[in-house]
Amino acid sequence: MTLRELLALLRKHLALMIVLPIVFGLAAGAYCYQFMSDSFTATASMYVLVKNNADDGKSSLASDLSTSQMITNDVAALLTSDRVTDAAAADLGMKSLGGYKVSVSSATTSRVISITVTGADAEGVASVANALTDKVSEIAQQAMDVQSINVIDSARTPAGPSGPNRKLYVAVAVLGGLFVAVAIAILAEVLNTKVRGQEELEELLGIPVLGRIPEVQGKA
Repeated sequence: MTLRELLALLRKHLALMIVLPIVFGLAAGAYCYQFMSDSFTATASMYVLVKNNADDGKSSLASDLSTSQMITNDVAALLTSDRVTDAAAADLGMKSLGGYKVSVSSATTSRVISITVTGADAEGVASVANALTDKVSEIAQQAMDVQSINVIDSARTPAGPSGPNRKLYVAVAVLGGLFVAVAIAILAEVLNTKVRGQEELEELLGIPVLGRIPEVQGKA
């Protein structure tokens, strides 16, 4: 099928091309705005201060930087461990942090760690993020060669939801409806075995059409 034929086919089923994307978009919008809950995100950042055991500052500078980065990575991993999350949940009077998504990131060239908490409760995500920073500081000093973990930015209660991206979902649904409409139009064209013109008849029979008998309307 050429592009010209495809455009002609879509023009022929123009109503389907318009109605189906609208139906899909409305259905997605109704679901997103009626049944999907808002999610909130809070972020806290901290700085890992490692104990300095160097005897000679210059001779062990590279080693100290490497060790500091390794310890920072270990603290980042510790933030999502059961020991820290269970302790933070206990401080907040919760059984677990199962209703919250916790993600941790740290740059490879710094000792700054960022922790992001996402959940359905705006105040809850900030409280969880701050509780995790407090507990990881205590446990890291006990279990690792860490002098202290200083909080750079405490988590604040988000002013508005961070998700879901309802407009994106609706846009995807509209595009999906358009794709389905095109597929239906093409499938209907393929399944239609009726001869629809002189050229198609000549192609099927392999002989030229010599004449036509017009359809007579009404009685003779």
